[in-house]
Amino acid sequence: MGSCSMAGETSVTYGQESAILLLMQKDYIIAVGGSIICPDKVNTEYLKALHAFIRGEIRDGKRFILVVGGGAPARTFQKAAAEVVDVPDEDKDWLGIHATRLNAHLLRTVFREEANPVIFEARGKITEFGSYPLIIGAGWRPGWSTDFVTVQIAVDFKNPQAIILGKPEFVYDKDNQAFPDAKPYVKMTWEEYMKLVPAKWSPGIHAPVDPVAAKLAQKEKLRVIVAGGKDLQNVKDILDGKDFRGTTIE
Repeated sequence: MGSCSMAGETSVTYGQESAILLLMQKDYIIAVGGSIICPDKVNTEYLKALHAFIRGEIRDGKRFILVVGGGAPARTFQKAAAEVVDVPDEDKDWLGIHATRLNAHLLRTVFREEANPVIFEARGKITEFGSYPLIIGAGWRPGWSTDFVTVQIAVDFKNPQAIILGKPEFVYDKDNQAFPDAKPYVKMTWEEYMKLVPAKWSPGIHAPVDPVAAKLAQKEKLRVIVAGGKDLQNVKDILDGKDFRGTTIE
């Protein structure tokens, strides 16, 4: 694995070996942050753009597993419950999981012509693409975020890479919302990444890749790309092995 590097520039070149790997790859495991699908209400303009983008890539021969997060519904129900009673983490997780499943059904409905009609909401429930070029995934069980689900699916499907699309365009050395001088990484090792995030998972944790998912990715020597989810041209650049804005962890 290469050494860590900071990004003052706006894109990262993978290098010849990685570019060839990406160009040969046809199956992609992607986490789509719930905060993009439903930041406060359902972002229909983004759904329209995502629908057109994914369908275009499918026409080019690509296949996708999209794992969607909980977004505003998860936060709303967790907060509401906590205002009434003391809510244990397991119950917070279940509220978040059901929010991801609601968002997953929304995506499956939007992609009803391309997607497997079964939501991938338990490990082993779907083991291959079959006749469908698209599978929609959701949360599985308490203690496992959709980041972890995405990484586990990549491992189970023997895919060397997972892509996590969220709000931040990069992994930063500190909270870029609170610290304007936060510096982005364009490439880093899992050892370096683990020093930046909490050691344990908790519901609602803010990390580009949550610690449980990161530990699994590190163990399985999986490459994870962290990038902003709103810029679909940038996502296409990732799929096409071109320069892109984001952080590669391996």
